[in-house]
Amino acid sequence: MILAYETSTNICSVAFQNISGEVMEKKIQGRSVHSDNLFLFTKELMDEQDFKIAELNAVLVSNGPGSYTGLRIAASALKGILFGTDVKLYAVNTLASFAMNTEAEKGDIVHSIIDARRTHLYMQSFEFGDPMNSISETRLAEISDFEEQVNAGDHIIGTGINRLEQSVVEKVNTYNEESITARSLLKLFELQNFEEYCIKTSLEALNPNYISSSQVNNSNA
Repeated sequence: MILAYETSTNICSVAFQNISGEVMEKKIQGRSVHSDNLFLFTKELMDEQDFKIAELNAVLVSNGPGSYTGLRIAASALKGILFGTDVKLYAVNTLASFAMNTEAEKGDIVHSIIDARRTHLYMQSFEFGDPMNSISETRLAEISDFEEQVNAGDHIIGTGINRLEQSVVEKVNTYNEESITARSLLKLFELQNFEEYCIKTSLEALNPNYISSSQVNNSNA
């Protein structure tokens, strides 16, 4: 049994995978929804699916890049949810998990993006499959630079797609922020090479990889 948390954008999603592999999800979208709903969704899933936190095999948390507020709320909440348990905790590459919720086929290129400040996107590209291979590092990129890397037939998922040139959007497969879900973390955890993207950690060591204004400023230096 596994719980997964996705709070890196304005999506708050909590998903539970039971012993049979079935997945149930609670999800809401909006500004400042994480603090009000993260504990609520966890409690509702526990009641509806009749499990206790200590019975879980693992907890997965989207670890960034992304919204500082959303990532911090999830990290803080887990300190309370997992307190006093021995449940394994994994910090998950947010952009890698995004790639799991596309219609990409083996060998396709998937670009995962998150809207950043000014003229930037946080991005990472992958060759889809199992194993899934990263073909770029997680980085902050100028939108124009990112657009030059996109080829016809590629897949783009995340936030900020509406900031891309229409000529780019028309030649690719796009999946907007409504495609962001904690279910993707569970799919990523099933890959042969999941350990490249899901890092076992502890509550004390959990350190969200969020977008900061200094990162944007430094990219212009």
